[in-house]
Amino acid sequence: MAGATTAQRGTSDRSGRGGKKRPGPSKPPKPPKSSKSSKGFGPRGPGGARARRVPVLASLAAAVLLAGGGTWALYGSSWLRVERVTASGTEVLTPEQVLTAAAVPVGAPLVSVDTDEIASRLRGRLPRIDSVDVVRSWPHGIGLKVTERKPVLLIKKEAEFVEVDATGVRFDTVGRAPAGVPVLELAAEHSPSARRFDEQRLLREAVGIAGSLPAAIAKETLQVKVRSYDSVLLQLTKGRTVVWGSGELGEAKGRALTALLKAAPKADHFDVSVPTAPAVSGS
Repeated sequence: MAGATTAQRGTSDRSGRGGKKRPGPSKPPKPPKSSKSSKGFGPRGPGGARARRVPVLASLAAAVLLAGGGTWALYGSSWLRVERVTASGTEVLTPEQVLTAAAVPVGAPLVSVDTDEIASRLRGRLPRIDSVDVVRSWPHGIGLKVTERKPVLLIKKEAEFVEVDATGVRFDTVGRAPAGVPVLELAAEHSPSARRFDEQRLLREAVGIAGSLPAAIAKETLQVKVRSYDSVLLQLTKGRTVVWGSGELGEAKGRALTALLKAAPKADHFDVSVPTAPAVSGS
């Protein structure tokens, strides 16, 4: 009996405590099988990709056609070509002179016209032009809007006059002096500063002075006489003279001279070389 009891216990120990088996490690679940619809012509299948490509290709084709049609309309058709060229802003020049110098290619596609080249050609052929705007006027026009240089000083050259603008550019030679533009007289040969300030420098000073004159005074100025860098005289109408001095403080001198002309209309000599202490004499 004792032996049987021992055998039963041994059997119980081998089967584990409590007589129950321990569970083994769990296996991961298997992925679900793909449905047959995914292999067919559903949204993710080849049929769906083809369906998406069709409108894309159609859009690309339409874009190519539009681009080709637009290019043909701009360059190949007769719809958008230069048929009319106009000029405006002229004062001394005539519109015909501007149109001839511009040489805009009539009949060319409007989009191909080089506006910068036309502007450069105008300034080169007509130095009187200070600036020009060349604009396309769709569907058939080109507009040329010019701004002419204004002379502020004249340099007498034999029987003619060279016009000089406010920047010192000599842009034209005319046979008759324009009204209201003073004539330059350089008389600085014996000036102590002649070696330091050459003729070109003195010309710039005279141009600066003429350009800074108030409009009312400029119209009455007949001559700008430069004797040295800091000795400039103005000859006005009615025999009046003005000691201007150097080109410095031009605006202040202009205001002082304006006040003196109003205060002493019968005076014939004015000195604004020191604008804070102007002087007048003769009456």
